[in-house]
Amino acid sequence: MTSNGKDVDRHRRGNFSTSRPAAGTIDADAPMFARLCAVTTDLDERWRLALMLALTFGTGVIDAVGFLGLDQVFTGNMTGNVVILGMGIAGAEDLPILGPFVALVGFLAGATIGGRALRRAPGHWTGRVTVLFGVVSIALLSAAIVLLTVEVAQGTTTAYGVTTTLGAAMGLQAATARYVAVREITTVVVTSTLTGLAADSVLGAGKPGSSGRRVLAVLLITAGAATGALLLQVHIGLGVLLAAGICAGVAALGAWRRPVMQM
Repeated sequence: MTSNGKDVDRHRRGNFSTSRPAAGTIDADAPMFARLCAVTTDLDERWRLALMLALTFGTGVIDAVGFLGLDQVFTGNMTGNVVILGMGIAGAEDLPILGPFVALVGFLAGATIGGRALRRAPGHWTGRVTVLFGVVSIALLSAAIVLLTVEVAQGTTTAYGVTTTLGAAMGLQAATARYVAVREITTVVVTSTLTGLAADSVLGAGKPGSSGRRVLAVLLITAGAATGALLLQVHIGLGVLLAAGICAGVAALGAWRRPVMQM
């Protein structure tokens, strides 16, 4: 077939180019539906980022309540919690052992349940993700109701029960957020976020592409902790109630956006 014949044949089949667009770009000759899907994917990433940042703020609130109101316990930040547990076991003065331990057990149990529930689930946000975040909000709401209606003294069985519930909720949240897979955002810790922020900065490796989300994660968990501390001055249950509302809102918004996310 002649060169002109090949051009005519390619025109009839709608194949004007054998090359493919680079990753992350939109082919101008692609069908309109495919072009819209490419844009939607980018929007979905930003949407999921916003939801995970909201949960990061909620974690700051919960950890402030745990540390200041429940006998120096972190229920979201397990790095700090394990350090406190280790120092307590070593006999450091006035540091708890049982509280950090039950928070750790609860966190691991929650994370295990999340991993098990999502082991075969497809995509970044599915119906199971919505359900699991809903379960987290219910667990937080239950803890908030106990704190709002019962006098909870540090070192009591009730306090340890609330600590275990909060730890399990944070573990389940962390496992589910890990499945949603928003880069750099775990919702429960910022140590790796700070490491990436400094290492990839202009003074480090010079790759500051994710600096914005990293800074936001650090600022939001800090703001959450400050908010939790302020609410604690009014009542210990208010911070947990706020975190429950945030998680419920994330679950609802994620469910609302789910059909678009799975286009």
